[in-house]
Amino acid sequence: MATTTSMLHVRVDDETKVQATEALALMGLSMSDAVRLFLHRVIVDQAFPLELKVPNAETRAAMAESRSMMASRRSRFTSADALFNDLEKNSSK
Repeated sequence: MATTTSMLHVRVDDETKVQATEALALMGLSMSDAVRLFLHRVIVDQAFPLELKVPNAETRAAMAESRSMMASRRSRFTSADALFNDLEKNSSK
């Protein structure tokens, strides 16, 4: 069964639209994605959804590193033991 869609028109001032579009892009979302996500959360939770935030610098760096690793199909660790050793070493930080 094909899903039908309908258009939703929302009026906002130009600056709000520009700033929101930029922030959402940093989260990997389009304006339409964000509105759909918002509406689905309202339905599921029967409440106003939680706020999404732009990732901080450390998280953005980790995301960029991950994308680079996936693109080059490389791993930071050569074995599972190396991964676990690094986790143990850094778990007290």
